[in-house]
Amino acid sequence: ARPPQPARPSQPERPSQPEAQPCPEGGVRLREAGGDAAMGLRLASLALVNCGTEPYVLDGYPELRVLDRQGAPVEVSAATGTNGVTTSVTGVEAAPRKMTLRPGAEATFSMVWRNTVTDVTVPAVEGWEIEVVPRPGAPRVRLRLTQPVDLGNTGRLGYGPWIERETR
Repeated sequence: ARPPQPARPSQPERPSQPEAQPCPEGGVRLREAGGDAAMGLRLASLALVNCGTEPYVLDGYPELRVLDRQGAPVEVSAATGTNGVTTSVTGVEAAPRKMTLRPGAEATFSMVWRNTVTDVTVPAVEGWEIEVVPRPGAPRVRLRLTQPVDLGNTGRLGYGPWIERETR
């Protein structure tokens, strides 16, 4: 007799494929690019895809906001680098540099935070959307996440600069 197979966890509902959608104003779109979670420390990367027809110049860091399920900003202290969340993390502590993304190319940035609750009387914060201004003066780009930015109630998020990513 075979032992019973464990039940498969249900897969979260995925947003529609961004490639199937028209390119947004500004010529770029965001997509999730991976992540990791261990013992309360979280790391997530987002990719900015040049879906337009012209080269897209990035220099330094994105400007970002974390939004709740209803699209309202959540209270969070977001700053470049690890922002006191942890010690050095590859990608978050990288030096910013100027880059030009050709059509179809991508750049990523990484975010780091802890899911820590230090006061049970203060509600834990969850972000379900990220809103990014890729460069000064550019239109904001939003992404609905498949996994939340679950900040607990410490409210601290660190993030890194744009890093050019090799595409398929």
